[in-house]
Amino acid sequence: MSERAVLPWSDIELPEGLSARLYDGTGPLPDGDLDDVEVYVLPYDTGSEPLKLLDRLPSLKLVQSLSAGVEKLLPLVPAGVKLANGRGLHDLSVAEHALALIHASQRDLPRWFAQQATGSWEREHTRSLADSRVLLVGHGSIGQAIERQLLAAEAVVTRVASTARPEDRVHGVGELAELLPSAEIVVLILPETPATMGLLGAAELAALPDGALVVNVGRGSAIDTAALTAETVAGRLRAALDVVDPEPLPSDHPLWTAPGVVITPHIAGGSASFHPRAKRLVTDQLRRFAAGQEPVNLVG
Repeated sequence: MSERAVLPWSDIELPEGLSARLYDGTGPLPDGDLDDVEVYVLPYDTGSEPLKLLDRLPSLKLVQSLSAGVEKLLPLVPAGVKLANGRGLHDLSVAEHALALIHASQRDLPRWFAQQATGSWEREHTRSLADSRVLLVGHGSIGQAIERQLLAAEAVVTRVASTARPEDRVHGVGELAELLPSAEIVVLILPETPATMGLLGAAELAALPDGALVVNVGRGSAIDTAALTAETVAGRLRAALDVVDPEPLPSDHPLWTAPGVVITPHIAGGSASFHPRAKRLVTDQLRRFAAGQEPVNLVG
């Protein structure tokens, strides 16, 4: 039976009539005859090497990405080939991490961890998430998952999206200038597009009140890194970042040691919940493909 799919895992239940080649993105690209491959499930978080296979699949009909954001993948997919993203796979994982970053910053956890290392017992009250005014910028499925956890923590949430939806109490990004001065915490969960790059620049950051926390779990390019560095090094703003610009952040960058800054290396979406959810999505997509049905999560 000719192989009609390339998958990153071997333990996927395949529909009748569909066989697969294994490629997890960690070794050499698959060799041999790939002329019959119609579905390519891209390995997750393994760099750019798997993208080179796109040009070697002449019968390709569907590319399945396991990432929610596919803005950089779109121009690489051959004309006439469908592209589906991983919408929904990372929602809870990223939401958990966003809340962890916020709690770590608000409750000053790095300080207490440092004290633990020295056996020190010095106590002080900290900030809280409860009753804090949170500006949530990005209200897709991940943003909505973050909002649910913020509301459970009894934060006061203001929603912002690319386009205002007054019926859903969602503000548009054009209203940021009016919203930023009253925000104690700003959470960004945005894709990388021309409209989002540099969305929080020097002027926007300057509009935030002293001591405000800037959280980014979307794309690093949404924030002007130089401007954020200046604000945090000066101690006026705080930041909790899972994404930065550039990535990886150079080891000597002043953001690493700026007061009130917490940084994790772009790992918000990579929790234990990801792979089981991803495999369920891929199994469903393969069944749909084999039955001639439209895949879910199509983009472009």
